[in-house]
Amino acid sequence: MSNWYHTIHIQTERVLTWRKGRKERARQKQASKNTVLSWVESFLWAAVVVLFLNQFLIQAYVIPSGSMIPTLEIGDRIFVNKAVYGPELIPGYGKLPGFRQPVRDEIIIFENPSYVSRPPAVELFHRLVFMLTLSLVNLDRDEFGRPREQFLIKRAAGFEGDRIRIVDGRHEFRARGESVWMSEADHRALHGLSYPVQRLVDDDRMTDFVDAGRARALTDIGVSPQRSLRDAVDRAARAPVSDRFALTEGYNRTRFQAAPNSGRFERLHHETAVGWYVPEGHLFGLGDNRDNSRDARDFGPVALDSVLGRAMVRYWPAGRIGAIR
Repeated sequence: MSNWYHTIHIQTERVLTWRKGRKERARQKQASKNTVLSWVESFLWAAVVVLFLNQFLIQAYVIPSGSMIPTLEIGDRIFVNKAVYGPELIPGYGKLPGFRQPVRDEIIIFENPSYVSRPPAVELFHRLVFMLTLSLVNLDRDEFGRPREQFLIKRAAGFEGDRIRIVDGRHEFRARGESVWMSEADHRALHGLSYPVQRLVDDDRMTDFVDAGRARALTDIGVSPQRSLRDAVDRAARAPVSDRFALTEGYNRTRFQAAPNSGRFERLHHETAVGWYVPEGHLFGLGDNRDNSRDARDFGPVALDSVLGRAMVRYWPAGRIGAIR
């Protein structure tokens, strides 16, 4: 009888031990599962916070080109205030009201008018990755693997009613209500502006590019340019940087003078002479590095609704940390 009780006791202990082990293994499995879920949940919450901040308040950007030198250098990392002018409702779509409109002299970020959008789902995915990685990862690249410029950073130089033109390679402004053109230096002084402008072509070399444009126009209509113009072509060719606007100005002026009844060159010369007009609800963005910037001189005034934020502060490199003006 005692053997029977002993056997029952042993079997009972085995069953209880097995059940206890099974419960322990289940508990450990559940704990491990909860840890993974906890990490996933924490990541998702962090992603939501980053996306919210980037979309509606402050977003990080990397300066891709030298168009804003000396204010912003290639590779500078900056924060952009997206709330001030009104953020997009979702990346690429809709726009919420802001606190105010851009003002003259501010450095702004806006949608590149020449940017060709991807399908909406792809566009949204690229924007989300860009924001989640604080602009470190840009999946939106062209066929050569280079990042496509969906956003441009320029200075708000012209506003509603302004006209901007280029004469002998030099910018002139005529603000709304003014009857005379003034140099950009005088324009800045009139409005109390102090932003820097970098020119890679010296003022005394501007006429070389204008004359080079004139020489090209004469050649195109079968007229041999005079010696002084040919010399200007040689000097312009040796220059480290070209001024494409001065070249265009000289070319259009000469073609119009040679054929004033040509509707095409009359229009082109007229556009050069009267400059760009900034219509209502638009602004004119220019790069501080005027001779190496693709800006409103290429694609025209930008709608205020396309302005997404104001450059606020540079946070990298460490030696250049500070407010952006």
